[in-house]
Amino acid sequence: MAGIPPFRAYLFDVDGTLLDSAPDICGAVSSVLAGTTKPDVPHEYLRTFIGRHLIDLFGELFPEAPAGQVEAWIQQYRETYLSRGHVNTKLYPAVAETLALLGGLKTTATTKGTTTATMVLRQFGLIDHFDHVQGTDGFPSKPEPEVLRRAMEALGVRPQECLMIGDSVPDIVAARAAGVKVCAVSYGYGDPEHLRAQEPDYWIDSFGELAPAGG
Repeated sequence: MAGIPPFRAYLFDVDGTLLDSAPDICGAVSSVLAGTTKPDVPHEYLRTFIGRHLIDLFGELFPEAPAGQVEAWIQQYRETYLSRGHVNTKLYPAVAETLALLGGLKTTATTKGTTTATMVLRQFGLIDHFDHVQGTDGFPSKPEPEVLRRAMEALGVRPQECLMIGDSVPDIVAARAAGVKVCAVSYGYGDPEHLRAQEPDYWIDSFGELAPAGG
């Protein structure tokens, strides 16, 4: 497995790891921002927040905004994002084929809500490869480790039996806090230099590198 030993369970980030979803995510955020005092924030900037909670994005853009306004923007984003139908989202190369070949239990550890993550995985034909889907539902998001802990609890596995695969610094920080080994991917939305500075346990440049040798 390209230098990566087999694990009993695999925890996958979704956006920037399984799916190239930035066009739809950034498009939905831009729709929300169109009604604010900052309607022209470039997508290049918005991409850097993928994998983090939207509170971080709106907090940086509008530090004086009250919590109620931020929550209203987040709700508007969620409705807009779903209404787009993921028409500009696509699978990264070899994702479906590699998941089919990869042994072990599989779940997600995503900042998306569980319901949304499940819908997206179903739409892109990935849901049957997963034993469980775990999103961030009303608890702190990555870099806090709670989503990983809940995923592991659902699968009945221990941290030392698991590998987290993700494209962002929050993925790595959350995995470390949960006691889980982590594999960073270079093709997603995270800055490769920042990812390497976190010294992930493993590193891949394409999803297919997760496939077992000879698979």
